[in-house]
Amino acid sequence: MERLQKVIAHAGVASRRKAEQLIVEGKVKVNGKVVTELGVKVSPQDRIEVDGIPLEREEPVYYLLYKPRGVISSVKDEKGRKVVTDFFKHVNKRIYPIGRLDYDTSGLLLLTNDGEFANILMHPRYEIEKVYIAKVKGIPVREKMKQLEKGVMLEDGVTAPAKAKVLSIDKRKQTAIVELRIHEGRNRQVRRMFEAIGHPVLKLKRERYAFLDLKGLNPGDYRELSPHEVKQLRALALAGSPYVS
Repeated sequence: MERLQKVIAHAGVASRRKAEQLIVEGKVKVNGKVVTELGVKVSPQDRIEVDGIPLEREEPVYYLLYKPRGVISSVKDEKGRKVVTDFFKHVNKRIYPIGRLDYDTSGLLLLTNDGEFANILMHPRYEIEKVYIAKVKGIPVREKMKQLEKGVMLEDGVTAPAKAKVLSIDKRKQTAIVELRIHEGRNRQVRRMFEAIGHPVLKLKRERYAFLDLKGLNPGDYRELSPHEVKQLRALALAGSPYVS
């Protein structure tokens, strides 16, 4: 027996908080009867409807994708551009990305059909470390790197402290390769941080997400997460402390 809101979240219909709201609003039925109380538990045999649509319970699946550049982090695109779920044609479950990577950004992206799991990882309260490798215009001096580490002012507020280091420089081309470790997930955050210090991003890749990396994968490749990896990610998020490598 599991709580009704958890079952709805696992089915990918909504986050657990949104599922609770749907229940309170009387939009959920169990075995034909409207349920408005939170905490109700259901079994696999119970028939659940959300907004009149029967809930299809799927086994939760978890994937790690090496997203190439030029792909949308979505399940569909109005302009007909390639989306991340196009790499999972044979998967017959309704998976979707956890968070997003920009169209021009490559790297590690997680996909699942487990709404509760996705909500935990995306919640701003849970600090999961993400490692990015950026090729930037110009060669940042130490003071600029310290700005990234202390936090830079963006239009939506100051960024949290980060870790940054220059990996290599090309004096002839006047470019640098910089590693940036952050725990936030604002829209286009890494690009905006580098723009704020005067070094626009020319190329960007997310190399790590917590303890996960892209070893053995080429752009467009993916693999399933192991049960242990899923358990580790959930534990890291709920512990509320960043993974430090």
